[in-house]
Formats: sequence, structure tokens, C-alpha cells
Amino acid sequence: MAEYDPQRIEEKWREIWAKQDAFRAVDNDASRPKYYLLEMLPYPSGTLHMGHMRNYAIGDAVARYKRMRGYNVLHPMGWDAFGLPAENAAIQNKIHPRDWTNENIAEFRRVLTRFGFSYDWQREISTCEPEYYRWNQWFFLRMLEKGIAYRKKSKVNWCPECLTVLANEQVIDGFCWRHESTQVEQKDLEQWFLRITKYSDELLDDMAQLASGWPERVLTMQRNWIGKSKGTRVRFEVAGKPGTSLEVFTTRVDTIYGASAVVIAAGHPHLEALLEGMAGRAAIEAQLRAMRQKSTRAADIATAEKEGFFTGRFAVNPFSGEQLPVWVANFVLAEYGTGAVMCVPAHDERDFEFAEKYGLPVKVVVQPLKEAPLRADRMKEASTEYGRVADSGPYSGLTSEQAIEKMAADAAAKGFGQSETTYRLKDWGISRQRYWGTPIPVIYCEKDGLVPVPDDQLPVRLPERLAIATAGQSPLASVPEFVNTKCPKCGGPARRETDTMDTFVDSSWYFYRYTDPHNAERAFDEAKAGYWFPIDQYVGGITHAILHLLYSRFFCKVMRDLGLVSHDEPIARLFTQGMVQKGGVAMSKSRGNVVGAIDMADKYGSDTGRMYTLFAAPPEKDLEWSEQAIEGSARFLNRVYRLVDKHAPRVREVAIDWNARTDLEKATAKEKLLIRRTHQTLKRVTNDFEARWHFNTSIALIMELVNELHAQEPLDQELSPVVLKRVLAMLVLMMSPIAPHIAEEMWEMLGNPGGLGTQRWPAYREDLTREEQIEIIIQVNGRVRGKVLVDEGLGDDELKERALNDPRIKPLLAGKETAKVIVVPKKLVNFVVR
Repeated sequence: MAEYDPQRIEEKWREIWAKQDAFRAVDNDASRPKYYLLEMLPYPSGTLHMGHMRNYAIGDAVARYKRMRGYNVLHPMGWDAFGLPAENAAIQNKIHPRDWTNENIAEFRRVLTRFGFSYDWQREISTCEPEYYRWNQWFFLRMLEKGIAYRKKSKVNWCPECLTVLANEQVIDGFCWRHESTQVEQKDLEQWFLRITKYSDELLDDMAQLASGWPERVLTMQRNWIGKSKGTRVRFEVAGKPGTSLEVFTTRVDTIYGASAVVIAAGHPHLEALLEGMAGRAAIEAQLRAMRQKSTRAADIATAEKEGFFTGRFAVNPFSGEQLPVWVANFVLAEYGTGAVMCVPAHDERDFEFAEKYGLPVKVVVQPLKEAPLRADRMKEASTEYGRVADSGPYSGLTSEQAIEKMAADAAAKGFGQSETTYRLKDWGISRQRYWGTPIPVIYCEKDGLVPVPDDQLPVRLPERLAIATAGQSPLASVPEFVNTKCPKCGGPARRETDTMDTFVDSSWYFYRYTDPHNAERAFDEAKAGYWFPIDQYVGGITHAILHLLYSRFFCKVMRDLGLVSHDEPIARLFTQGMVQKGGVAMSKSRGNVVGAIDMADKYGSDTGRMYTLFAAPPEKDLEWSEQAIEGSARFLNRVYRLVDKHAPRVREVAIDWNARTDLEKATAKEKLLIRRTHQTLKRVTNDFEARWHFNTSIALIMELVNELHAQEPLDQELSPVVLKRVLAMLVLMMSPIAPHIAEEMWEMLGNPGGLGTQRWPAYREDLTREEQIEIIIQVNGRVRGKVLVDEGLGDDELKERALNDPRIKPLLAGKETAKVIVVPKKLVNFVVR
């Protein structure tokens, strides 16, 4: 008997698929339904490990299944090739970022090909190529024309080691996310922004279109990130500083009489004026520096200890006239809201913690509607629910809702406030002071000012060779032949913009380029994009829930407004897979706990790796790597291969008419059993692919079917060659999306014409999924005493008779009076005796 040789088999079928161009998608094919399936664009760094491969195994199983269901499947692959790691690696290894990146791309492509993922490689893209990034520049210019792209001075997080701006999410406890010992600095820089806030309401409202296809967790994360709040903006005048005021936005203006302080951010624009003439400035400046270097991530601020200091100034509560101390604290950010909040300890948990630490008074101004009244001296935590307003002047006795409405109206009437809707979402800063990114296509001329690069001069190419490490500015600024140019308007001397674009720009529209990857005239052909979009299924990690997915939705809406697409949302369905863990933590090169994908394929075969990642856990759950379990997957594939090899000679020449109807009336008991088991398995596997994606249960069912085939040996007795071949062929077809190489080999061993690429997914028959006989439990006084197989549909009287005459039951009833016989149809017969 032949042994399963995965390396030989997998190499053989990879070569055949390549020669057949088996996975080519066809544009504008009206004869078949389309299915656009995509895994998130990978960043080519190092080599792939099994933590990466789960994402691709899930996507490929679905792509192969959909092809077998008759869909025209677009399943492309490309590379998110710009970025900081390539530039840092280039500096460390004295290699050009392009060379480092392309070496990694070649390695990634080799691994993905080795695993047999069914990509249409003719559509491969790399975002670091001018053929791609010229369209980043084209989109930027269109946004500049529409007022969506703009430039302003902004306070930014600056990493002196990365030599670039960091997003708030990239600052961890005041240090760079990539350089944990490098403290982040604050700088004021001229930056380019994209006005994503213009689309805030659309980004929120259009989530209704995504509700049936996106995980609610992702939508909730995006809603919170956009952070729409309806409330009241109130102006507090600073005592002793005429013309200086602090504006506060609050959703709970009904609590304003309970304010104990006004708290501002360390970066508030009025802070310098407030501190003017104050004693102890050196100590104050030290405190401010410490605050500004702390993380500005919302999650970190929420859990960090509250720290602050009194400025010595007071602000006047415009409702009560009370003077409130002005504090500076680490939990208020200049970038969010107005950079100032009112501190109401009794009715905000964060403020309660701050007041307890610094001895600020706690004043209850909202009492519960039903529970006992609150007393400040007995409170252990803040009361944040709506209720009835108390000790609040003319507003006392109103409900919170009534007070909010009336107080907002009064603030507007008296000129110190108004109702307002605010958003947490800020415009997207895309300037990066690095080399390895898309050059921003803008020129600065002394005569004409800021001048866009004309379309016919795109792409603005990166210079190929330069010294990358340039302290404090973009490396491009040190390349005269790049910087110095002529003004497109007047022809006079001018200089180019030397910042490059955030690499999230690259990944915000790449999936459109896949529809027309070689178009030199346009970013993509609108008709081709119209055929393929929206993406039917997007697969990727939850870590991309906010930035990448939100920016992609924004880009889609901009392209719609430019007339390039007609849809509002680019992705119909999103699936976020769980992590692959080893030792209880996610696989990561930095943790030293990775299992190399190539190493695993060399040892067990890539089909084993694919099957294991789909079998070990439901795809949305985290998976704990187990060497023992992957060996089990390898043994199973070996077992299936030997089974098919053993019986292939008997059935190889047998022709199967898949349209012929199976007739069970003439079938043997063994044939009936195997036919039913096969159709039952096929039904559940089909449902798993169509709805739940519980590939782990699909594989378990396939394993059970293989066990049943072994249990029915010898399969050359009481089993016709036609039935045996049909059962084995259906088994192979069910395995093909999961373990495609071995499935192709076994399909060929069985003598079937053509490869699986042209084979349709089999259809199950509903009548064959039902059992012909069912197992009935027999009880005596509620205790199980036996089981019997009976024909389905047998009447109650016949069931009693069969149970009564069972040789194991008859002696137990002999000489006893049967008081009652209970029959539960299709389940049990219970004799109650005494």
C-alpha cells in the first residue's frame, strides 16, 4: 500500500495549478455570480509563521468552496510594502528599503504558494511601486481640490529615534511603541490632514448597511472612536483675567451646580496665560513636562492614576456665579473636545477619584427618582444616572432630561453657551517625516505659494539612493535633486514637499486596484470595480477594527463623491479571526514563540497545516498551538489516503453519473448506511460553509465519515463499486477546500476525469439525510435496560410490541404486573411495573 508523501503530492499539484492558471478571475462575467473574497493586505516583514497562516487558510477554504458552487471568485494578493520597519531595517542592516522589502515579498510569496492558496497572482500589487503610489498622489490631489486635504500647524507626538510623528495610539506610557526606552516628545509641526470629520455622520449612519455583515464588536469600536456626543458648550470666564475664558463641553449640564473645579489639559492653549506671574514656575513646568510625556491613549488614561495641580486661578460658573479653582490634570487632553472639563465628583467616576485624591468638595445635585436620597458624606462612588435635579437654583425639581434642555436654552439666551454636537473623531494627519512612503505631490513656490503637482507629472518618484538617517527632518529634505524643482505655474525655482504619506493611505483603497491592477491611465476602471464591488467577504484581525477599516470606509465615500464608484460601503461582510497562541500568548517573533510556516510544511505538509488551523478551534476563537494535535491531523490525512489507495483499483474504471438518482430500495444495508452517512455529512458541511464557518465541526464530521467507512470494512463486500466510488468521491470533494493538494491526488487516484478545479460541489438529498431506522431506548421503571433499532414511522403499538419481545427485556417483565407503558415517539419506551 502506498504511503502518503505530502511533499511530492503538493509540489505536483502546485505545478499543475500554475500551468492551468486555475485561479484566474474573469472581469465582467455575466454568466456566473461574482464573489470577491479578500484577506487583509499583509505587511512583508521577516517570514510567515503559523499565526499568520490561519487568516489565509480560512479565506482560501471559502474561496475554493465558492468556486465549486459556480461563483466567479476574485481572490487576490498583494503587499503593504511601504512603512517604518523597512526603513529602520535598512538603517540597521545598511540595505535599501526597496531591497529589504522585495526580499521579504519574495519569501512571503514562496510561503503562500507552498501552502497552495488559490490567489490570482496576475493581480498582485505592491504599494511601494510607482505604478501604485502614483494613484495615492492622484487621490490626494483630488482631495486637495475638494478641500478635504489641507495643511496646518499641529502639536504632534515625535519619536526622536524613529524621527517621525506618532499617532496617539503609538505612544505607550509616554514611550514609542517600537522603541520602548525612547521617550516621546511634543512638537509643533506643519502637517497635512485629510478631513475625515466631514464624513462623521455618514460613517455613523451607514453602519446600518453593515449591521447584518459586520461583527457588532467592530461597529461598536468604530462608533466609540467617532464618539458623537450631544451636549452643551458652556463658557467659564477666568476671574482676574478679562477676556480670558475656558470653554467646556458637557453632556450633563444638569450637574453643573455640582462642579467643584474646572480642569484643563497640560496642552491647553490658554495655560500659558493662566500661569503668567505665578510663583514656582520651575516646579510647574516639570509637572507639565511629565504629563505631556504620558500616554494619550484613551485606554491608558482611563486606567492611569489621576494626577494634577492647582493653577492658582479661578473660573466663574456662569449658572451659579461660584468661583471654581482651575486645575491641570493628566486625564484631560487638548486634542479632544475643548481641552477643558468641569469636575463634578458626585456624578462622574473619574472626577470622584480626582476629588478624593486632592480633597475637592463633593456636591450632590441629582437625586435618584426612586431610591433613597444621596448624601455626599456617605458616597463611596459617583452616581452617574439621570434623576431629579436638586440644589441647582431655579432648575431644582426638574428631571435631568428637562434640566438639560432648559439649561442649554438659557445658556444660549444669556450668551455664555449653546447646545452642540461634538465628535471624538479628529481629522487624519497623514504627514510622516520618513523616506519609505508616498511623496506628497505638492510644490512650494516663493511667488505662487503652494502649488499642486500637475497630473501629467505624476508619479513624484522617490529618489532611489540617499542617506536615510537624517535627524529632525524628512530624509528627502537632504536630497537636493529631489527638493529643488521648477514651479509648474511660473517656471521659477521651487521646492518639493519632503514629508511622505501615512501608509494607511496605501491600504485604504488597495482592494479597488485589484480589480484593474495594470491600468496605467486610471486608478481602476469604474466598470470593473462596479462589477466586483462591494467585497463579499473580508477576513482579518480585530486589531484593524478602527484605523484601517474606518479609513477604508472614508476613502470609499470620497471616491463615490468623485464619481468613481456608486456604492457607499466597500465591504459587505467582515470576519475577524481569532489569534494563534503558543504558551497562552499570541505568536510573535519578539516573544520567540513562533512556529515557522515553512518549517511546519517541511515536517508535515502544508495540507496538514491548513487542516490543523481550521480544525483546532472555531475560526473566531483564539487557537492554542499543539504539536500533538497537528500530528493528529497528519495521521488523519495519512489514514484517508491509505483508504482511497486501497479501494481505488476497484472503482477507478467505474463511471459516475452525478445526475442519476440513488435508489435505496435495491441497496444493501451497508450501502444504505454509507449513503445516508455521506449525505448527512455533506448537508452539515455545506451548512457550515454557507452560514457558520465552523470548519472545526466540518472536519470532525468528515473524520466520523472516515471512521464509518473503516468500520464497514470489508468494503468489497455488500457494497457495489458504483456506490463505493460515489461515497469516496463525495468524501474527497468535501475535503478539497480544506486540504486541496491531497484531495486533488485522491480524486485522480479514483479515476475521475479533470481536476477538482472544474468540479462542482455535490448536492445532498434531503430524504437521504434522514435515518431509515432509529434507535429506541427501552426502560423499565425509568432505568435503561436495552436499545432496539426500528423503522422510522413505526406506530406506538408496534413499538411496544417490539420492545416487549426484545430478548433482553422479556425476562425483566416476567411475573410482574405492567401498570403503564409510556411511549415517547422516536425516543423511548418505558415499562412501569410492580
